[in-house]
Amino acid sequence: MQRNGRQDLMSFLHWLADEKIKLAIKDGEFDDLKGLGKPLDLDDLSHVPEELRAAYRMLKNAGIVPEEVQLNKDIATLGSLLAMCGSDEERTSLQKELSAKRLRLQSLTGSRGWDHLQAYADYKDKIQARLEGEQRNER
Repeated sequence: MQRNGRQDLMSFLHWLADEKIKLAIKDGEFDDLKGLGKPLDLDDLSHVPEELRAAYRMLKNAGIVPEEVQLNKDIATLGSLLAMCGSDEERTSLQKELSAKRLRLQSLTGSRGWDHLQAYADYKDKIQARLEGEQRNER
């Protein structure tokens, strides 16, 4: 397979970064890092405004999720139910509910300005597929 110049540059940069990390480890530059041996705090709230962090953490600890997350889960569940549905009447009901949830999600993402973000477009399908996979695994 032919590689272009950009791929070669990226490969070189990855190699260079790896070499610098190996050298730093060898020289002991990581030996006295703050928090060494302790678990990482993966509860990064840097994206949440300072004045909302306490409330956000309380809601998160209580298991309350943002509406768009719940809608994505509901959409995945309804999609799974539709795939297994045998009754036309039930199928129609599920399709109506699914359409309403999708419309609400689209409205939410639009009002928050997410629908025009490239990251949203890139990850929307992956998030949906992941949620659908989790729904199947719960059964």
